[in-house]
Amino acid sequence: MTRTTRAARITVAAVLPAELALVACVAAGVRLPGAVLTAAEAVVSAVLLLEAWALHRLYAAARAAGEGRGAALRTAVRAVVPVQVRRLLRHELRAGASLGRWVLRRKHGVRPGDLAAGYTGPQTAMMYGMVFVSVVETFALALLIPWPAVHRAVLVVDVYGIVLLLGLHASCVTRPHVVGADGSLRIRYGALFDLAVPPDAVASVRVDRRYPEGRLVALSEDGVLDLAVGSQTTVTLELNRPLTFVRPLGARAAARTIRFHADDPRALVTTLRRPA
Repeated sequence: MTRTTRAARITVAAVLPAELALVACVAAGVRLPGAVLTAAEAVVSAVLLLEAWALHRLYAAARAAGEGRGAALRTAVRAVVPVQVRRLLRHELRAGASLGRWVLRRKHGVRPGDLAAGYTGPQTAMMYGMVFVSVVETFALALLIPWPAVHRAVLVVDVYGIVLLLGLHASCVTRPHVVGADGSLRIRYGALFDLAVPPDAVASVRVDRRYPEGRLVALSEDGVLDLAVGSQTTVTLELNRPLTFVRPLGARAAARTIRFHADDPRALVTTLRRPA
């Protein structure tokens, strides 16, 4: 990685949160001093110029190496924009699209003959509870905060948080686990996790309720992956070879055993055991 590319990645990671905060203030109608806006515009312009320069150099290098225009552009963007930023932005875009699918009652990636296995049961009450608390907090802060500018800024952040929570839940509802007619399995958690398991990689599968502790995606030293929903898993999948998966923020790892949750684990296990 060249110094220019490294500098571009650092500036994106540093400036993006500040830019989002500035946009939230402007959207809320907060009147910022002219000096602050001028300085922010200067910084953003400098970052954009640095990004454009780095992207142009990487694009030209990829084209010189024989890549097509689209592939060269993707190579340049992957080199400049950190993977965590790309995945977070992609998740928010997919969560927004999932709200539309949720309203239309459509599922993503489910073909005729496939089994769609939901997994939102343990978290539905918690999600709606968090949305309710966020709405109450928004109204409470509207009454408690005496400064209109601060209130408008907080209102924008609260509304964005509520929409993001609904989008996260909608992405989980519209992106279920999928057992394909060919015996394949697609294990998902919204737009954050997606692992395709081919039929020849499945050694055994069984209903197995467990209550693991830790994060949403947890990998043990012996290659056991826990994808818990509401701190529980109901299906254990043994593989005959390690499968590589991508963590929510882009890191890669491999697992030999996968434990995940399904609201109806027996239906999923029975369908997966059925010959294609």
